[in-house]
Amino acid sequence: MKKRKMRTQKIRWKMIISFIAFNLVCVTILAPFIVFWGPFEAIKVMAVGSIATSRHPQVVQLFLSEEKISEIMHTYDSAGASTGLNVETAQVMNDPSSGITIEDIKGQNFKGKVMLIKDPTRIKVAVTQEIGVAGERLSDFVKDTNAVAAINAGGFYDLNGKGNGAFPDGLTVHNGDIVHNNVDNNQVNLIALDKKGQLTIGDMSADQIAHNNILEAVTFGPNLVVNGQPVVSGDGGWGIAPRTGIGQKADGTIIFVVIDGRQPTWSIGATLRDMMNVFIEYDAVNAVNLDGGSSSEMVYNGKVMNKLWNVFGERYLPTAFVVLPK
Repeated sequence: MKKRKMRTQKIRWKMIISFIAFNLVCVTILAPFIVFWGPFEAIKVMAVGSIATSRHPQVVQLFLSEEKISEIMHTYDSAGASTGLNVETAQVMNDPSSGITIEDIKGQNFKGKVMLIKDPTRIKVAVTQEIGVAGERLSDFVKDTNAVAAINAGGFYDLNGKGNGAFPDGLTVHNGDIVHNNVDNNQVNLIALDKKGQLTIGDMSADQIAHNNILEAVTFGPNLVVNGQPVVSGDGGWGIAPRTGIGQKADGTIIFVVIDGRQPTWSIGATLRDMMNVFIEYDAVNAVNLDGGSSSEMVYNGKVMNKLWNVFGERYLPTAFVVLPK
């Protein structure tokens, strides 16, 4: 009798496990179709925008045509057509002796941090010490350069599918020298600082680096504010995601912005329009979008200031903007 009961319980557990496994398989198979074709507009826009602008856009291309992807990513263009500033700020840290101020920011769908650095000449580009082999964590960049703060900077390309931040994309400049170039002499959108700490954003080739007295630079985009004018059309067409950006005020103050995302109970993320609005709120004359997603991070005094989306912790990156001590 006891053996029969044990056998019955085993059969029951097997049935339960089989049922759970069957449902997990069904959910896994059906999930992409529910997300990409289902009735949940906000989820669809966020998912398509996040994946299509990531290192693996082919995932969404398996389920949707280029025309449909474009249509979804521009869903909220008309809604974001006006500037419509709606950003709340709250000071976190203001130490006059350090020349750095940090503030919390909050928008309709996002939360993040803004760091203001009074002296722009303190900003440098840090490049992974193992360029071509592996990137570094942002906290490692800070230690390597004896910096007090940092944000992630330019994008990277992936030769071997590892996504380990080994190869910075475009032009990368440090101390006036081009340390990496995978675009020959073609023009790319450069985020550059000259010897006076003036932030320049715009198309530039390798031959123009020395002529323009560029000291530090990385490649990414798109531009958000140029010569005091907002330049994002609609919501930007890049969906909603964690974001990082850099800008500069008329008095030279550098503005670092990091927005958390992909965390529904905390912060969904920002559109490019949202990022532009933040920089306008902080009186940026020039501002540009940097690499985002799981790269978005801010470090100050050895501490990660924002809430990382990556469950594995800090991502390995090719470059960072670091703030050196006064």
